[in-house]
Amino acid sequence: MGTIIGDGITFDDVLLVPQYSEVTPNMVDLTTYLTKKIKLNIPMMSAGMDTVTEHRMAIAMARQGGIGIIHKNMSIEQQAEEVDKVKRSENGVITDPFFLSPEHTLADANDLMAKFRISGVPITEGTKLVGIITNRDLKFETDFTKKIKESMTSEGLITAKVGVTLEEAKEILAKSRKEKLPIVDDDFNLRGLITIKDIEKNIKYPLSAKDEQGRLLCGAAVGITANVLERVEALVNAHVDVIVIDSAHGHSANIFKTLRSIKEKFPDLQVIAGNVATAEATRDLIAAGADAVKVGIGPGSICTTRVVAGIGVPQITAVMNCYEEAKKTGTPIIADGGIKYSGDMTKAIAAGANVCMMGSIFAGCDESPGEFELFQGRKYKVYRGMGSIAAMENGSKDRYFQTDAKKLVPEGVEGRVAYKGLVEDTVFQL
Repeated sequence: MGTIIGDGITFDDVLLVPQYSEVTPNMVDLTTYLTKKIKLNIPMMSAGMDTVTEHRMAIAMARQGGIGIIHKNMSIEQQAEEVDKVKRSENGVITDPFFLSPEHTLADANDLMAKFRISGVPITEGTKLVGIITNRDLKFETDFTKKIKESMTSEGLITAKVGVTLEEAKEILAKSRKEKLPIVDDDFNLRGLITIKDIEKNIKYPLSAKDEQGRLLCGAAVGITANVLERVEALVNAHVDVIVIDSAHGHSANIFKTLRSIKEKFPDLQVIAGNVATAEATRDLIAAGADAVKVGIGPGSICTTRVVAGIGVPQITAVMNCYEEAKKTGTPIIADGGIKYSGDMTKAIAAGANVCMMGSIFAGCDESPGEFELFQGRKYKVYRGMGSIAAMENGSKDRYFQTDAKKLVPEGVEGRVAYKGLVEDTVFQL
């Protein structure tokens, strides 16, 4: 028989008591750890939901200093491509630039530039740089079956040696009036690429969360499906920074099995596991290899797990209990769900969270993939829980340990949230 184990509190139940301070807002350091190895400049991440985070949201979040988690309601190839778009959107030095050969056609170059929204492609024979072709070279072309060698720039190429700094690259580009600077070794083999756009983005977004190679950070969600290792491998090949094992109940045998198998095959990959709501679950996930633990069972605005299944722990209590266990090993805690206002984020951090994951707050932004709707003269965007019927039919049913598409039990709802504009404006308000 069940027993009452104590009182639980959530965001609306608490306030922080103010104390004397000599700290002004511009003195506050918001840097935090997402996992034991990954550092963010703001304690925010967008949820891995199909109406919240795809590549546009992930790029916007990383530019502000946070991170986005690409949802898993898509094929393995599509999810890996979404991650690749984020990782290629900004670079210090592009270490693996796209390239074509002189024998490719202008159509090949045009298709590549259109697909990845780039304005030029280095041309190589083997690995040796022999030219460059840009969208300006294609502007007045009518025959796209022509070979690239007939239209590319091959004389007087402006290049830089391996080891050039961004400041030096900026000077070279400014002096030559070029937008792209191929990096070559002593034998003129292509070793990288620096673009003026990346330099401009570095200046515009000084707090961007980036990896060691200057690429924006990006995470991706995975489930407990039979092909999970195949999905993770594709994401790793796309240079994903962190994997989130997505489940409504993270303290279960299948989650531990999946976590251990991922860590065994990819020991250097950072893995977040969840969702949980107790100290015991936190302890067990950390012991199984989790690099961070995601806390929250049913607190989300469109999650009905607590109503449907009758389980959960009020979020402030859950975060506090999980933090007490996680601090023993220095493992970061992520508060996932229930955050409606900026003050809720403050409370979650005070309770022990390192980072806050948010869905509804970002679902109304331009960069979310949700559809626009007009209702009574106002603009909205579609927002749905990953436990809703529509989301589970699209691929998230394993998150709720359901398999039969004809007998799905919803643990989330579909709705709409008010349109908010750009992510950067929303983050500023938070």
